[in-house]
Amino acid sequence: FMSEEVPAWLRERLARFEEMQRNLQAVQIQKRQIDLENSEIERALDELKKTSPEDAIYKFSGQILIKVNKDELVKELEEKLELNKTRISILAKQEEKLKQSLTELQSKISSALSGQPEALKES
Repeated sequence: FMSEEVPAWLRERLARFEEMQRNLQAVQIQKRQIDLENSEIERALDELKKTSPEDAIYKFSGQILIKVNKDELVKELEEKLELNKTRISILAKQEEKLKQSLTELQSKISSALSGQPEALKES
């Protein structure tokens, strides 16, 4: 079995590499989810701009609709949008760090493998 031929330190680096890849994917998924939420918020804000002051405005609260004050809802949505932009900024920094770390680790692993028998390069 191959793992017996792979030194423990290299197995550990490969495991760390896989974990970093999973972390990167999780960060990217979170960013996409927040981007989608921001699109929905922006659409809602656009729709609210089209309403007149006397229009009744409702929003979901759990599984029910409740009547809300338009100005308060606009403020709430704008605050949520700002918070999300901050979250995306933080996630983008995490994403860059992870990509950089992955590149460095991949380079170290490749260097290590280049000194190993050819069979290990395929694992």
